[in-house]
Amino acid sequence: MATTRERRVMKELADIHNDKDNSGVLAHPIDPSNFTHLKGTFPGPPDTPYAGGQYQVDIVIPDTYPFKSPIIKFDTKIWHPNVSSVTSPNPRRSVSVLTLSVEGAICLDTLGSGWSPVGTIKMALISLRMLLESPNPKDPQDAEVAKMMMEDPKGFAQKAHDWAVKYAGAPKTELSLENYEQNQVTETKKDDPSRYQGYNKDLIDRFVNMGFDVDAVVDAFNFVGIDRNGGQDYELEEAYMGDITARLLGEQ
Repeated sequence: MATTRERRVMKELADIHNDKDNSGVLAHPIDPSNFTHLKGTFPGPPDTPYAGGQYQVDIVIPDTYPFKSPIIKFDTKIWHPNVSSVTSPNPRRSVSVLTLSVEGAICLDTLGSGWSPVGTIKMALISLRMLLESPNPKDPQDAEVAKMMMEDPKGFAQKAHDWAVKYAGAPKTELSLENYEQNQVTETKKDDPSRYQGYNKDLIDRFVNMGFDVDAVVDAFNFVGIDRNGGQDYELEEAYMGDITARLLGEQ
């Protein structure tokens, strides 16, 4: 008899399959009789160096799922500041705790402290695809890639595209490298307090750290009717978390 965890994963996989044309993500068990080890795939987002590529990730469902996030790493090699490109020192960990970062390891709050039991495999895959759209070199998994992105954004974009062609099957194209000179402008806009419309920044950023845009999160909060609480931070009830996530994923 299937366990509660297995039944949930089976239901999620059915939802992913039914929504594949809309969401663009897929997942399936490696062994049809084992729903704790999956492979997921999604395309590189358009207008990024990864466009046209197909990316595969390895997904392990822990015993405590959904109270603990899926354990996900990239199988496809990728040049991205939040994904380890090689087995290398991890700048986010103390040397006394961990000295190596496994190739394909991911730095994304959705898969760590930002995970919620209302999260799903589909949401995690969509968050990864969004991570390719919005790399964060200030919180890196791979220090070498992050350094290149901040100091030589055009060089970063070209190398990311070259790796997409080599490892993800993307077509070779001419990138609009001028876009990578706008990073500072984008960062300034991101920190504009008016974008939060009276909501506490930390409250909004819990969803932004999952890979969603600030404006989209604020729109979801307004749609669901979340209390601004005088601009103070507070813990949202799980039902509200689910409604906000559904709105962000286009399910409402």
